[in-house]
Amino acid sequence: MKKFDTSLYFITDSSNYTEQEFLNRVEKALQGGVTFLQLREKDKTTREYIELAQKVHTITRKYNVPLIIDDRVDVALAIDAEGVHVGQSDMPVKLARKLMGENKIVGATTKTVEQAKEAYEQGADYLGVGAIYPTTTKVKTVLTSTDTLNDICNAVPIPVNAIGGLNKDNIDVLEGIPVAGICVVSAIMKADDPKKATEQLKVRAKELNLC
Repeated sequence: MKKFDTSLYFITDSSNYTEQEFLNRVEKALQGGVTFLQLREKDKTTREYIELAQKVHTITRKYNVPLIIDDRVDVALAIDAEGVHVGQSDMPVKLARKLMGENKIVGATTKTVEQAKEAYEQGADYLGVGAIYPTTTKVKTVLTSTDTLNDICNAVPIPVNAIGGLNKDNIDVLEGIPVAGICVVSAIMKADDPKKATEQLKVRAKELNLC
């Protein structure tokens, strides 16, 4: 049985940072208490993605935090990452699971109960559900209601994380919903002090019993 903790799930965005600044921010977030880290690179070449992923993996291993590669099973396999995350327009979960093997983590983005059930049946280990709020990241977002999020949490027996525009000041909207944790990008990535921002987010999430 794979064991992992998605309570504070950090999705990276290297835009507008030098590589060293980006890596420093990743490490600060890990120092602050990130429990799960997804490397998301939409614009890099395969070689650039692999080279950056190797550097990030060196850091995440120091903190014993799983590294999940967004979208690219080939990159995940190339660097022996702990897992991969696929969206609705990416490789189907069933194929990702076949390629990654049973011992690796496979996550999926879902927006409906039907998609959630299908992802679970195809072998997903956890789900990201959203966007709860509009986001500033360079991905297409369709808003998901908290009612749908709650229904998905109750429809599948795997961890479900809320994602989309979440920060310490608005996650109270999730109170009472049995999420396994929260996914954030900008709340940490764009913070003046990523370590402090992570710590504050973790405190607030615990106050609301979200992690």
